[in-house]
Amino acid sequence: MSQVIVVGAGNWGKNLVRNFYDLGALAGVAEVNAELRSKVEMTYPDVPTYSEYQDVLNSDVQAVVLATPAPTHYQMAIAALESGKDVFVEKPITLRTEEARQLAEYADKQCRILMVGHLLLYQPAISWMREYLASGKAGEVLHVATQRVKLGKVRKEENVWWSFAPHDVSVVLDLLRNPKIQQVQAQGHAMLQPGIEDNVHVDLQFEGGKTAHLHCSWYWPLLQRSTVVIASEQMLVYDEVSQTVTVHDKGVDGQLNNRDEGSKGVEVAALEPLKLECEHFLDCLKSREQPRSNGWNGVAVVEILEKAQEAMGG
Repeated sequence: MSQVIVVGAGNWGKNLVRNFYDLGALAGVAEVNAELRSKVEMTYPDVPTYSEYQDVLNSDVQAVVLATPAPTHYQMAIAALESGKDVFVEKPITLRTEEARQLAEYADKQCRILMVGHLLLYQPAISWMREYLASGKAGEVLHVATQRVKLGKVRKEENVWWSFAPHDVSVVLDLLRNPKIQQVQAQGHAMLQPGIEDNVHVDLQFEGGKTAHLHCSWYWPLLQRSTVVIASEQMLVYDEVSQTVTVHDKGVDGQLNNRDEGSKGVEVAALEPLKLECEHFLDCLKSREQPRSNGWNGVAVVEILEKAQEAMGG
């Protein structure tokens, strides 16, 4: 049954259109750009298209999927919620913590589903790590370090922190079981354009003593995307480029002696995370259960993004 209208069919929106269409849930596509709208009509001739967002809001379709520029997210999401629709909004949910909180509160009050496109939370490797850490086999989780660097597309409207880091902030919070942030330290370097950081290091400290370090750059010679978890008994490494997870059975004992009992690779399902994310949203529309990346998850991510930007002087 067609349940969603995707709003925005650009670079990322077209992937959402494809997945919801393949899942039999695409009720329409809204796109203001006539050329992009024409491409949608040629590819999916049986799918209605819209040039005006108000027509989407006036429709009887259950949910909207927002793949529009981040500055538009708040106004478009609140309008959809007020029209009685469930909402999937791409990351970041908003650019301000207060606006994200307003969306989450309104969705709760109206019993609407509000989900944020934190794609990595639906990556099978991250799901495996979440469950493994919850089992206690690795011991107490102490620190998570992420790296997302490459020679990438430099943007003028946002820095690398806001472009890359939402993925990794959501993973850090997930693997640490959503602790409350206590302190944020950040250092950014604007090498190419004044005021737009290209290389950023952020250190996070949470209540309970857990910590995290995030490094992101789009001005880097190597393509590296990784998540490292340091726990009291073992260490986990997820290489997102090679799609491998390695468990290192090593650490330091009570006498401060190193212990190394080898490492082993883990088999993880080779499934497309975007399809899993879209399926999860559809499941939540049906069950009315809260999504894994719900509005409050979006609030927590934006709060850290905003605090780190403030620490960089922005």
